[in-house]
Amino acid sequence: MSSSTLLPSDVVTLAEKVVAQNRNAGRMVALAESCTGGLVASAITEVPGSSSVLDRSFVTYSNAAKIEMLGVSSDIIDTFGAVSAACAWEMAKGALARSGADVAVAVSGIAGPGGGSELKPVGTVVFARAVSGQEECEAEERVFAGGTRAAIRHQATLVALELLLP
Repeated sequence: MSSSTLLPSDVVTLAEKVVAQNRNAGRMVALAESCTGGLVASAITEVPGSSSVLDRSFVTYSNAAKIEMLGVSSDIIDTFGAVSAACAWEMAKGALARSGADVAVAVSGIAGPGGGSELKPVGTVVFARAVSGQEECEAEERVFAGGTRAAIRHQATLVALELLLP
């Protein structure tokens, strides 16, 4: 990969692996991003040939966008919040259903510096993966403590890329 990239080298290196392994597996991927604001899709599109793997990405930063573009239930957001495994799972399922992808990964979180609470401190990020033909929920919550907004988004991008590996 050329050294002229906008993104950190660890992100680009992992994105190269995501593209190569999904291409080899014959898989298309889709994304539903909130706190990463398109960074995961951006990382993938840094890689030449990524069009053979990336179907589409939804940047659904607002709750309204999650509801309108991905079909997330407003009841889920009202009950559990946008930063919840339930919301991330619905985001991933929505991205999968609204794309030609075989796997979709969703990421939603609180990158800070504001917006955190005692229950969901800044750095709380939830991830979910939906795979075509599978019903079970694969969702996890991570807390990236003590980081800047940029550091939290960087770590969240790496986790989301990892989840895209076959």
